[in-house]
Amino acid sequence: MYLVTIYDGPNDDKGIVIHSPYIDGVKLSSGTINLTIQGIPDMEFAVNHKNPAWGKIKPLRTLIRVINIKTKKVVFDGRVLMPTEKMSSDGMFSIKYTCESKLAYLNDSNQRHGEYHNISVRDFLQVILDNHNRQVEPHKQFKIGNVTVKDNNDSLYRYLGYEKTYATIKDKLIERLGGFLVVRDEDDGMYLDYLESVGEFKNTPIRLRKNLKDMQREIDTLSVITRVVPLGTRIESEDEQATDASQARLTIAEVNNGIDYLDDLELQKEFGIIEGTIIFDDVTQPNILKTRGEQFLASQKAAAVRYDITPVDVSLIDESFDSFECGNWHQVVNPVFAIDETVQIIEQKIDIKEPQKSSLTIGEKYQTLTQYQVQANKSAQKVIELETIVNSQIATIATLKNELQKVDGAVIEVQQALEDADIDALNEALVALETAVDNLQTAIENMPIYDLATPTTDG
Repeated sequence: MYLVTIYDGPNDDKGIVIHSPYIDGVKLSSGTINLTIQGIPDMEFAVNHKNPAWGKIKPLRTLIRVINIKTKKVVFDGRVLMPTEKMSSDGMFSIKYTCESKLAYLNDSNQRHGEYHNISVRDFLQVILDNHNRQVEPHKQFKIGNVTVKDNNDSLYRYLGYEKTYATIKDKLIERLGGFLVVRDEDDGMYLDYLESVGEFKNTPIRLRKNLKDMQREIDTLSVITRVVPLGTRIESEDEQATDASQARLTIAEVNNGIDYLDDLELQKEFGIIEGTIIFDDVTQPNILKTRGEQFLASQKAAAVRYDITPVDVSLIDESFDSFECGNWHQVVNPVFAIDETVQIIEQKIDIKEPQKSSLTIGEKYQTLTQYQVQANKSAQKVIELETIVNSQIATIATLKNELQKVDGAVIEVQQALEDADIDALNEALVALETAVDNLQTAIENMPIYDLATPTTDG
C-alpha cells in the first residue's frame, strides 16, 4: 500500500525505493508514520544490511517521501534525521532512523527583532517567512499560501524576537488565534497555508460492533478557568532606575468596582474557584479589556475530550468506504459511553508494513459546561440501562437454565424407560420430553435481544 523512496538531496529527482508494497518488492524492517494537524509530523523506519538504503542515508541531507499507491497521495514528505545503529544478541545488524516533515524547515532559522502595529495576519506571517527565507537554502523556503485565519479587527500588534521561526509562528499566531499550518507543494515552489480549519466531513462512521476495534476516551478538565484575570498592555514604570524585569499590565479594576477579576459562577458550581490570567497585549482601555474578558468566559470550555481509537479500515478491501486520513471528520458512535458525535482525526499512526494496524487519535473536542453535564448525564443513564439489561439477561439465563434442566430430566426418564423396556413409562417420558422441549423453545423465542450499537434512549 505504501511506497517509500529516499533522495540524495533536493536535486535528486530519481531516488531509491527502500520499501515496496508489492510481494516481491524490497521491504523495510519496520516503519511507522505519526501524522498530526497540530504539530510537525514525524516518521521512524529501520533497515537491515540487505536494504538498498544501507550506507546511503546522510542525516539532514537525505530526503524521504511516502506515497499511498492506492490513493496516489503523498502521506509523508520530509528529511531523515539521526540514525540509531543496533546489533542484537543473535548477531543481526540494523539501523533505525527518525524523520521529520518539511514543516520542520521552519526550525532551521531564527527571527529578528521587530515591532509591528496595525498589521494583518497575512502580512505578519509574510514578515516571518521573509525572515526565514533569507536564512535558508532555496528548497527550504516557503511562499505564503492561503491565509484564512483572522483576528477580530484583522489588525495585529506584535513583537518579534530572536526565537526559532516555527516557535514564533506557534506563539505569535497559532496559540493566540488558532488555526493550522499546512505545507503544499506546487509546480512553482513550496507554499505554507495558515488555515482556520482543515479536513473534510466523511460519510463513513466509526461505530461500535461495526468497524471499531478498541477505544479509549480521556476527558481533561485541567485547563478550566473559573475566575479569569484579564490583563492588557504593559504599563511602563515611572522609575527609570527600576530593574524589575516584570512589568505591570492594565487591569479591569477601575471599571469593575476595584476588582481585577471576573467570575464564571456556573463553572464554579461545577469545579470550584480556579483562577487564571489571559493577556490581551493590544488592549489599552479598561472597558474594552473587561469586554474581552467577558467574551472569554462566555466561550469558556469545561473539558477537552480526546479519543484514542483503533478502527477497522474497511476501505482497504472495499473502495466504497472512505479511508481514514488525518484532519478529516467522522461520526463516532459508542452508545455504551453515550457517544454519538462528529469529531476530527487530529493524529494518525500509520504502520507502513501492516496498514491494518494503524490507529487514530480523535479530538480534542472541547465541550461547554452544558455539553459536559449533558454528556455526564447520558453516560449515567447508559449505566442504568446496562444494569437493567444485565439483570434482565440474568433472569433470562436462569429461566433457560431451568427449562434446560427439565429437558435433561426428561431425557434421563426416556433412557431409563428404554433400559427397563417399559412401554407405558416410555410413552409418558416422551410426552414429558416433548413438553420440556416446547417450553425451552418458547423461552428462547421470548428472550430479549439488545443491540449495544444502538442507543436505547434518545440521544
